This record gives sequence, C-alpha cells and structure tokens, in this order.
Amino acid sequence: MELFIPCAAGVEASVKRQLHALGYGNCPAFEGRVRVEGDWADVARLNVFLRAGERVLLSVGHFPARTFDELFEGVFALPWEEFLTPHAQILLNGKCRKSALMAVKSSGGVVKKAILKRLREKLGTRTFDEKGERAVVDFSIFEDAVTLSLDTTGEGLHRRGYRVLTYDAPLRETTAAAMIESAYFREGRPFADLFCGSGTIPIEAALIAKNVAPGIERSFDFTRWKCAPDLLPRIREEARAGERPAKSKIYAADISARAVEIARFHAERAGVKDCITFEVADARNFKSAEKGGVLVSNPPYGERLESSDLFGLYRDFGRVFRTLEGWNCAFLSSYGQAERAFGRADRKRALKNAGLDCTLYSYYPSAK
Repeated sequence: MELFIPCAAGVEASVKRQLHALGYGNCPAFEGRVRVEGDWADVARLNVFLRAGERVLLSVGHFPARTFDELFEGVFALPWEEFLTPHAQILLNGKCRKSALMAVKSSGGVVKKAILKRLREKLGTRTFDEKGERAVVDFSIFEDAVTLSLDTTGEGLHRRGYRVLTYDAPLRETTAAAMIESAYFREGRPFADLFCGSGTIPIEAALIAKNVAPGIERSFDFTRWKCAPDLLPRIREEARAGERPAKSKIYAADISARAVEIARFHAERAGVKDCITFEVADARNFKSAEKGGVLVSNPPYGERLESSDLFGLYRDFGRVFRTLEGWNCAFLSSYGQAERAFGRADRKRALKNAGLDCTLYSYYPSAK
C-alpha cells in the first residue's frame, strides 16, 4: 500500500530520518508529506513509533481533474467498498492549491457523493446511517492532480495523551520531537531545556532516551475498520520489548514555579518523571560540567517582555550556551532579533508554532 505521512513544514527531514531509523528505505517528501510503501503492519507500526509525523494516510488513489465532473468520475472509480461499510461515519478533510478546482467545500461535497454512489452500487445498500466507525477521507488537489486517502490515525499523532494542562506558548509534541532530533540528541548524552514551560521538550527527550514509542498507549481510527487486521497488540508488544532505562541526564527548568509544577505533572503522566530533574531557575544561571550535551528550548517570544529585555534574555542565553563544552543547541523563536542576540546559527529552518511564523535556530560546535 502507498502511505503518506503529513508533517509540519520544515520538519520533513526529521521525519525521513526517523523513517530510515525504523528501517524504511526511499521515502520521498513533497508538499508537506513523506511517502512510504507498506502493509497493514506498517500502518500500525508508523502510528505507534513515529515521533514527528502528524498522521498516517492510506492512499486510495490519484488521478487528474480540472472539473467537478472529472472529480466525481475519478472518485467513483476508486475501490471504496474495500475499506468502508454502510455504517461508516464519512468525514472530509481537504485542500486545493494551484488548481482549476479551488473550492474546498464544493469539492468535498462532490467527493462524498461519488463515494456514496460507489458504495450503493458495490455493496447493494441504499441507506447510510453513519453511526459506525469514523473514516476521514483526505483529499488533496494540487496542480489539478487529485490524491484520495483514508486517515488511519484519527486524532493527530501529536496527541500523545500526557499533556492535559496548558501553559503559555504551547508546543506540539511532534514539533518538540523534531527539534530534539535536529539537535542530534542520542541516548546517553546530557540534555537540558532552560525554558521548559509545560514540559513537552524534556518529556519528549526522556521518551527518546527510554526508547518509548510515543503512540504506544493511544488508540487509532484504523483499528475500528473491518478491512484492517488486528495487528496493534503485536506492534505494541514490539514497542515495549525495545524500551530501556534512560542513561541520559535530563534537566528541565523554568523561572515560573507554576510551569515547573505542570511539567512535573505531565512527566509523571508520561511515565518519565524518574529520569528528569526539574528546577525553578533562571536560564541565565545554568551551568554544567558535563561535556557533549544537547540544549533544546522554546524561549519566550516577547509577548510580555520589553524589546530591550527580550534582546538581553537571548544574549544571555547565548552566553550560557557558549560556556557548555561540546554541546549542540536548537531553539525555536518568532523574535526577529533572536539570532543577532544569541549568535550566528549554523542552520535555520522556518517552522510554525501556535500560528506564529518561527525559526528553528541550530548550533553544532560539537561533532555530530
């Protein structure tokens, strides 16, 4: 089967490296998606193991279309009866770019009508109660090429299940995992987040250190489909067999006592509280004699700080980093003067966080 992994713009490379680590070969990326070939076991494995991808889509087919009639006929020709039942709750999620068909809502209506007509003819049913399993049909129309997929995941893969309390500038778990991966964190290296907020970054680092699959405890839509074999229990066993005690020293701090309290609570829910040292502390006072560590943070963007104070914070953050021997660093920020204050980055990547245009700044003074 042809599978697609949608991901946030800017993290495709991290997703591809994770796929290679999981044993997948050629995984081309295009239009914010990474393509993989696999079977139902791979659908389960990717949903359980992927850290930076947003979901796993199963391709049903693709074809060209410039008119609604062509769209209808193309959708109708696909084998929907192999995946859907008369009771399926069919939902639509679509996007149209650089195409003659640019109306997402109207295109979605055509797609659903074509699917229902196909099911009527192939399954011999005339009524659809839509009270059964959820099936989200993802359609993408780009440069007049239509791709139809079924979303096997359901709730996005960033919903690990441990984060239930909110704090300022929430960071998606998938974005945090991509940031950590881009800083070349490996099990055994010391790790620090000096602006931990609700704890997403250090928790994701701890999950990596313990080799805990991020989706091991959650559910997925495909398990309710009659067409999908019951492979999830076996994949979960495979994931649990690979877990290990953490050897990395993971440090998490924030100047807000409330943030640290929330972070500790989330770490406990994630099962990694035992391998993270939390502290209420000012980032500017951080010191470490450890060598070859990794520093990953999501510092303040300036919503409650004067411009001069924010510049000084980033300047001092950079000074702290330069006292650490052989450490890598990655931080995310929408602050336009971040690099000027912190120091020139070795690599920059555009990302979005909480609807803001941000940049991931990476520093690699140590050997990778």
